[in-house]
Amino acid sequence: MIRVLVAEDQSAVRAGLVLILGSAEDIEVVGEAENGQRAVDLARELRPDLVLMDVQMPVLDGVSATRQVVAECLADVLVLTTFDLDEYVFGALRAGASGFLLKNTEARDLIEAVRAVGRGEGLIAPAVTRRLIAEFANPARSHRSSAADQAVLDTLTRREREVFQCIGEGLSNAEIAARLEMAEATVKTHVSRMLGKLELRSRVQAAVLARELGLCG
Repeated sequence: MIRVLVAEDQSAVRAGLVLILGSAEDIEVVGEAENGQRAVDLARELRPDLVLMDVQMPVLDGVSATRQVVAECLADVLVLTTFDLDEYVFGALRAGASGFLLKNTEARDLIEAVRAVGRGEGLIAPAVTRRLIAEFANPARSHRSSAADQAVLDTLTRREREVFQCIGEGLSNAEIAARLEMAEATVKTHVSRMLGKLELRSRVQAAVLARELGLCG
C-alpha cells in the first residue's frame, strides 16, 4: 500500500485528486494539506510514502515545502503544477523532488505516476521529463563541465556511467535494463550507487546533471 499526502490549496482540485487516488486499491490517502507549511507538518506527523505537492501554495510554497520534506527524509515528493516548464518546477527538482506532473494529467496516469514513485522510478512521464531536462540544460543557461564535475564522474564505474547516461535520456529502469541487457534489479542497484557517489537526491536531478554535463544528445 502506498500512503499519500495530498498538498493542494484549491479545495475542489484537492478533493478531485483524493477521489482519483482513492479509487486505486494499492493507494491510500492518509492526509490533506491546504498549504505548504501544513504539508510539512503532516509529513512529519504521518510519515507518508509520498507527498503529492502543488507548487504554488500560500503560507509556504511547494518548492520550500519540498526542500524541507526531502531534507528531513520524510517522504518522496511528486510535484504537481499547472505550468509545463517554469522556474518553480526547476526549484522543486533542485530541492530533490522525485517526479513532475501537470495538473491536466489523466487520472490513470496520475495513479501510475504515484505507483512509479513508489517503485523508486523518478522519471514519471518520459515525454514531459525529456522536455523539462532539455529546457533545464538549454545552452542559454549556464553549462556545467568543471574539473570538479569530471572528478566526480570518474568515481563511477563503467556500468554506473552507462546507467547515468540512460537516465539523462529519460529512460525508466525497465528501458535501461533492456538497452544494457541486465536485470532490472541490477539497474536499481547501479542507480542507487550512482546517486550516492554523485550526492544527488533523485533520479531527476541525475537526469538534469547528465544533460548539463553533455553526456546525452
